[in-house]
Amino acid sequence: MSDGRAARDDSDGHARVRDFFAARASGWEARFPDDGPAFATAVAELAPPAGGVVLDAGCGTGRALPALRAAVGPTGTVLGADLTPAMLAEAVRAGRHRDGALVLADAGRLPLRDGVLDAVFAAGLISHLAAPEAGLQELARVTRPGGRMALFHPVGRAALAARQGRRLTPDDLRAGPRLRPLLAAAGWRLTSYADEDTRYLALAVRDG
Repeated sequence: MSDGRAARDDSDGHARVRDFFAARASGWEARFPDDGPAFATAVAELAPPAGGVVLDAGCGTGRALPALRAAVGPTGTVLGADLTPAMLAEAVRAGRHRDGALVLADAGRLPLRDGVLDAVFAAGLISHLAAPEAGLQELARVTRPGGRMALFHPVGRAALAARQGRRLTPDDLRAGPRLRPLLAAAGWRLTSYADEDTRYLALAVRDG
C-alpha cells in the first residue's frame, strides 16, 4: 500500500472513530454510571509508580484519570489523550481536567518524546485503532523499557458481545492467542490476562 493510500485509510478511520464517539459523548457518563470501581481496580493492578508519568490513551471522558492521579500522587504527571473533542469536553465538564492534562491527539501518533512514560492505561482502545500493531508500537515508543500497560474494559469480551447483539469471532484481537503475538511484535510482553464477565484486563511490560 502506498503511503498516500495508508494516510487516506488512517484519516477515514479517524473520522469514523470521531463521528462514533462525538454522537455519544453527551450521554456517555449516564450510560455507564457504575464503572468507576472497575476503572480504579484496573489502575491499582497497573500500579503506576508514585511520582511517575502515566498516559490514559483514548481517555474519553476521563474516567480513569482520578485513579491515575491518586496512584502517581501530587508529584506525578497524568496525561489524557483522545481523538474526539466532544469526549474531552465531557471530561472537562466532569472536572477531570483537574486530575490530568487533556490532549487532543491520536493514540497512534502521540506528541511525546521516546520513553517518557512509566505506564499506559488504555480502556477499549485496541478495538478502535486503525492499525493495531502500529498503534501499540507507538505506545511502546513513548514508554520506557520496563514500563507497564493495561488494556482494559469494564466487561469481558463475551459479555460485551452479548450486550451488542453480536457473536465472538476467532479473529478478535483481544483474545489471548491473538493478543500475545500482536503485543510481542509491537515491543510488549504480556504478563497477565483476565477475560471475565465483569472485566477484561491484559497487562503487559515494555521490553527493553
